[in-house]
Amino acid sequence: MAPLSVALGKFATRHPGPRTQRSGSSRTPATLPLVTTQPAFTPPPNARAYSLDTSRGAFAVVDHPVAPGVEVRGTALLLPGFTGSKEDFTLMQEPLAARGYRTIAVDGRGQHESDGPEDDESAYARGELARDVLAQAEALGARDTPLHLFGHSLGGQIARAAVLIDHTPFRSLTLMASGPAQISDSQQQRVKLLRDALAVMTMAETWEAIRAMGPPEEVGGPAKGIGGQDLLRRRWMGTKPAQLLATGRQLTTEPDRVDELAALPLPFHVLSGASDDTWPVPVLDDMAARLKARRTIIPGAEHSPNADQPLPTAEAVADFWDSVRETESDEGSDA
Repeated sequence: MAPLSVALGKFATRHPGPRTQRSGSSRTPATLPLVTTQPAFTPPPNARAYSLDTSRGAFAVVDHPVAPGVEVRGTALLLPGFTGSKEDFTLMQEPLAARGYRTIAVDGRGQHESDGPEDDESAYARGELARDVLAQAEALGARDTPLHLFGHSLGGQIARAAVLIDHTPFRSLTLMASGPAQISDSQQQRVKLLRDALAVMTMAETWEAIRAMGPPEEVGGPAKGIGGQDLLRRRWMGTKPAQLLATGRQLTTEPDRVDELAALPLPFHVLSGASDDTWPVPVLDDMAARLKARRTIIPGAEHSPNADQPLPTAEAVADFWDSVRETESDEGSDA
């Protein structure tokens, strides 16, 4: 497996100067032929893909209703990680529906099928992305019926920022493979290489350079997903470079805000795989203790339990949401 620096160097030699034109890279037939060998990402059975209109613009979502004949137990908003998309939750949505939970998986601003500026990184500041989440929750009726909020990796840190602005639209917060502060040193190096690549290469060239190093990690390369390479490439090409640059920087500089989070009156769940190079498991254990959170470790999973072990992950998430519902019922009966 070639190091990423070698793969990037091969392309950078052909493109020694800063890239000044993004449009020639990723959205013209000359450089990105239409992929016809595999179907496009499709939502799970019974789910609906649509554009969710909010006060801050439209966002692409996959909305999976509760399974027929099952008692409705709640609604959840699912936020994907760095280089990821709403499709990362496909294998979890049906089992969650069977447990009584409607789930809405969303592409954040500039991710996959949600629009955003190509070059303006300020549009992807952490506060902006957090307010997008609050707008999404409001559009889903959270002011009347609060939602469960679920974030994977970067999505967890965006979710945290959202509840720190306003926790009232939410019933709980689940952080999956999402740590207390910046990512590990090894992953920071990967993100730096990705940022350096995007400064001199097109999105298409960066994709090829990342693939040359072998199977990509979730940080610093295209997130593990449910599709083949053609589908993952299409998702990569749909993501805005400024979104990757801004959120990549955030992952390497995020401060520890766990004490602020712990002060909120929300139930917390920290879930991860049995190993994780982005935020090591002991770091996540410590964060869970500080939050007094439920802690779940999924055997056989790494940084993406949703893809590695979707059924046990969905069961653990539904169990937590059920416990929140039971606590709410107990508190209501005591009132």
